[in-house]
Amino acid sequence: MTGATGFIGRNLVADLVARGVEVVAVGRPLDRASLANAFTSVDAVVHLAGLVSAVREQDFSTVNVELTRAVAEAARASGVRLIHVSSLAAAGPAPASAPRSEDDPPAPVTAYGRSKLEGERLLAATPDLRWMILRPAIVYGPGDRAMLPLFRLASWGVLPLVGRPGAAYTIIYVADLIRALVAALDSSVDRETIFAGHPHPASARDIVEGVRAAAGGAARILTVPMALTRIAAFAGDIGGAIAGRPLPINGTRYTELSAEGFVCRVDRLRDYLGVVAEVDLREGLARTAAWYREQGWL
Repeated sequence: MTGATGFIGRNLVADLVARGVEVVAVGRPLDRASLANAFTSVDAVVHLAGLVSAVREQDFSTVNVELTRAVAEAARASGVRLIHVSSLAAAGPAPASAPRSEDDPPAPVTAYGRSKLEGERLLAATPDLRWMILRPAIVYGPGDRAMLPLFRLASWGVLPLVGRPGAAYTIIYVADLIRALVAALDSSVDRETIFAGHPHPASARDIVEGVRAAAGGAARILTVPMALTRIAAFAGDIGGAIAGRPLPINGTRYTELSAEGFVCRVDRLRDYLGVVAEVDLREGLARTAAWYREQGWL
């Protein structure tokens, strides 16, 4: 497994070890030689390592494309099956009224999404490689740091509601994604791309109200106009360039927030892997908040 120390990776390792599965975590450097050596004695490879945010588009290509190329070539040379974890961002936005299917032409709108799509296409172009691509939607749950700032804001008494009015998002609690990954490892399905998400999309308000409830229900929700979000994104790009790291609000985030939504169909997840996400948003956020408190993060 690559990316075993990340948010999803830690949860997957814990689940597999509990099942009695031996997990080989591939650490850095992730070059062809080390990958080939690690893959010689395994039955399957899960490729989780990736770059989610960066200031330069080239950085996405270096990690999400070239590293995927090295993993694919090493897996092919070793004759092992590859489960590649991509992203709904590779498919692009879609509203709840017309959710994306895996067969729709992809149209990513961010550098991250474009790099994940290019990585997917590398797999399809690699001869004699057995692969499956999972495209998770927004993943959250215990161990996730991306949603932590919202919970902290809620504990301070205020929650910003940002994004395009009416936009909706497919989401998935991390335990449900782990079920999908385990099913993918057990499956004989080959050379297929599968979205992973909960069957019921959530609006930005649903998410914010769920965070408020999980944090105690006292926070005030403040709607942030898109014009103000755009100004903040412009300032974030400048600040990120100076700091050498992406800030929470930037041009990429604005592109996502101004989209009509990121909603996908999950029929194939059910039909091909027998998995239907079970944890709804309210329950998942409540579990996440409880975990944050246990860890002293809140």
